[in-house]
Order: sequence, then structure tokens, then C-alpha cells
Amino acid sequence: MSFKSFAAKIFASRVAKKNKKWIENPIEAQERVFTYLITNGLKTKFGKDHNFSSIASHNDFIGNVPIRDYEQLKAYVEEIKEGNLNVLWPGKPIYFAKTSGTTSGVKYIPITKSSIKHQVNASRNAILNYIEETGNSSFVNGRMIFLQGSPVLESKFGIKTGRLSGISAHYVPSYLQKNRLPSWETNCIEDWEKKVDKIVEETENENMTVIAGIPSWVQMYFEKLTLKTSKKVGELFKNFQLFIYGGVNYEPYRAKFEGLIGKRVDSIELFPASEGFFAYQDSQTEMGMLLLLNSGIFYEFVKAEDFFSENPERITIKDVQLGVNYAMVISTDAGLWAYNLGDTVQFVSLKPYRVIVSGRIKHFISAFGEHVIAKEVEEAMKIAIEETNAKVNEFSVAPKTNPVDGLPYHEWLIEFEELPSNMEKFSNSLEQSMKRQNSYYLDLIDGKILKPLVVTRIKPGGFQNYMKAIGKFGGQNKVQRLSNDRKVADGLQKFVVNE
Repeated sequence: MSFKSFAAKIFASRVAKKNKKWIENPIEAQERVFTYLITNGLKTKFGKDHNFSSIASHNDFIGNVPIRDYEQLKAYVEEIKEGNLNVLWPGKPIYFAKTSGTTSGVKYIPITKSSIKHQVNASRNAILNYIEETGNSSFVNGRMIFLQGSPVLESKFGIKTGRLSGISAHYVPSYLQKNRLPSWETNCIEDWEKKVDKIVEETENENMTVIAGIPSWVQMYFEKLTLKTSKKVGELFKNFQLFIYGGVNYEPYRAKFEGLIGKRVDSIELFPASEGFFAYQDSQTEMGMLLLLNSGIFYEFVKAEDFFSENPERITIKDVQLGVNYAMVISTDAGLWAYNLGDTVQFVSLKPYRVIVSGRIKHFISAFGEHVIAKEVEEAMKIAIEETNAKVNEFSVAPKTNPVDGLPYHEWLIEFEELPSNMEKFSNSLEQSMKRQNSYYLDLIDGKILKPLVVTRIKPGGFQNYMKAIGKFGGQNKVQRLSNDRKVADGLQKFVVNE
């Protein structure tokens, strides 16, 4: 065992002991975070506007601070841009994470000195937790690659501004810098295809042990590696041991990945966003990700089905239930207050608190009252793939409300790497899974309001070409898994396989 590998195990053990304290006392951990946030918020314009001096409990907070999204927070962000201090958090942010919004155009999410520290520690702790759990630390001796956006930051409004992944690139620990790829110059390439080609060139002869990124873009990297070398990734990188990912569910990609790699490797799921780092997979055997309750974020949860009602109930972790679909609302030490993150989660464990990401509060299908969510379509896809030996590159689901003939239906637009052994069985598996998971969908099918789902095949490369066409190719961009309208589905029609 190398010194570096030995030291990693010692460090992992220390961090695990420290984390155990808040994991075993989650309610108290959140109470401390709440007090910390309100105490600091008292010093801000937002705190004065919302009478933080009168807040002594969560109920007080609910009464003073309504749930808001970026559009409703934007006026405060504009004040920060103008150079004002102590607006959302004491002082001013050290970064703006630049991200695209659906209604607000470009969003500038503040990141403070304290919040970036929590982000960095969480990503570090995810790996250290894996070492502590498995005892495997040999991968620290090899090369590690993180497929991410450009680390080049602009100075806007006197604040460094860029994509979150680019900001994070500035915080890679010094002891990992020598192991890290790609090179800084390659990481700065904006054109995604050129960037991946250069990454292939830089890594094909290296001892790669850890690879991280959004699955769809790592898949592209793997495909280019295989095409250039005529070898499976696991053959090329014999010591490749760990895949780290976030942003989307890995399961629809797993079969394709294992085919490209040639073996099964351990994986760690992360739940990061520009607004904060919320959870990471803490177990290779248990489902879900550990919710980080001691990282400068106070969590509230609203049942997704009630979210758009006039006064939805806002609860804290002590009142959450297993299996319920919740919209996650956060308050952070970056100055986001009762902020609607847009993601929905379900708790799969309460000791400790573990979650899965079930979708987006605005990304669902309910054209007929069925309220289908991402978790359901992803679970259905996973089962259909397993039952028919299919491999899927990408997919998206949308309602077809006004077909030329017959009843409306849900259209599944799927780009296959390998076709199912039996397409009819594949479609039927999707259908039966959806009916098992969603009683509303079952009732609509049985009541002859909807006809069974329809699978539409998309040509190879169709989803990538669609993402290029809408200017969201590469980086942290993700295909919208499901929609309540036809925007994505109509954009994909030019890539449909004519059968």
C-alpha cells in the first residue's frame, strides 16, 4: 500500500467519525443550521425586509418568509450586482454561478465563502465515505478525470462568474492536482466535441482509476475512446474502479455503460447544484443518498401534489415520511431563503435520512390528471431494459393529446444503442410498470381515456443533435426526461426513425 493510499484511509476514518455526530443527531443538526442562518440573516437587507429579528422558530420563519423561486429573488440579486453589501448574506458573494433558467433567462446564483467550503467538503467527503465503507483506497494513486465545464471565470459586477463545475475546478486539493486530468488548457475548450476529442487524446495512455461526470456526456467520452482504440474502456484502463456521477439517474445508462466498460465498477451518486450540495451516496448496498444536514443548508419539504396550492404545508425533516414525493425548499449560507430548488425528492430511509431525486416540480406529465413523475418513467425503463436486453442511449416522454386517430397517449421517444430482443415485450413492460406505479395512469388506461403508450425510435445521435440545435450540448446540460407539453418531443421529430 502506498503512503498516499494509507493516508487516504486515515483521513477517511477521521471524517467518518466527525460526520457520525450529526448523522446520529439529525434534528439537532438542522436546528443548529437554522439558528446559524437566521443569526447571519439578521445583518442583511433581506433579513430586515422579512423581520428576522422576530424569528425564533420554524413557524415564525414560515410566517415571515414565503417560498420563492429565482424570479422572485431576482431584485435582491440585482442589488448585489450594483455593488451593494449585506443584501442576502453578510458581505458579498465571492462567485456567481451562472446557469440558464426556463423563465428567468440567465440566472446568477450567489456563492459565498462559507457555501463554497461546504460544496468542496461534500464532494471530498463522498469519496472519503466510499473509502471508509469499502476499504478501497488504491484508486488515489491513479489518474482521475472530471468531465466538466470550462474553469475560465469572467468578472461580472466585480464578482467572478462562471459555471459551477468551472468554479469547482479551482478547488481541487493540491494532493490531487498531479492525478487530475484533463489539462487546464483542455478543460478551457468551449466546443464540447473538440474538448472530448482532446480528452481522449490526453487520457488514452494513462492509468485512469476514477472518472466523473454526467452519464450522457461520459458515455460520449467512452464511445470516442472505444472508436479510437478498438478496446473496451475496462481493457484500456485496467485499474478503472470508480464512476462518480450526478444530475440524472444512472440506471437507464447502466447496461450501455457496462457494455462499453466491459465490467461492472463501483459508482457514487451525487446531488449537487449551483444552489448547494445536498446529498451523496453513502452506501454501496443501501438505496438513496445521505441528505447533508450539517452543511449550511436548512431544508423544508412540501408535498408535490400540494405545492401549487395557495398555502401548502411546509415541514422539516422531523415530519417527513417514506415514499412521499416532496418539493425541496432550501435556505442557505449563500443567502437563498425558502428557495424553491425545483427538484422533487422521496425519502427511502429515515435513519439515516436518505433521499432519491424523483424529478422536477415542473417536469411531469399530467395532461389528463395522471401526474407521472421522472422516478416512475426511469423505473419503468430500467425494468424494460433488463427484461429485453436492450441498451438505451437517451429517452424522453411527452403526452400526445390530439392524435390524428384514436385516443391520446404517452409517447416515449427512445434512442436505442441495441434494440430490445422483442419490441412488443419492451413496450408492454413499460406499460405494465407505469400502471403498477401510478394508479391514476392505470385508471385512465382502464377507463379508455388514454390508450397504451407508444414507443417512437430516435435515430443514433438524434438526442445529441437536438441538444446542439437548442444550444445545450455538453457540460452540465441534461435532456429533459419528461414534459407536460410537446416542445421536446416536437424538436425530436426530425430525428425519428421512419419504420
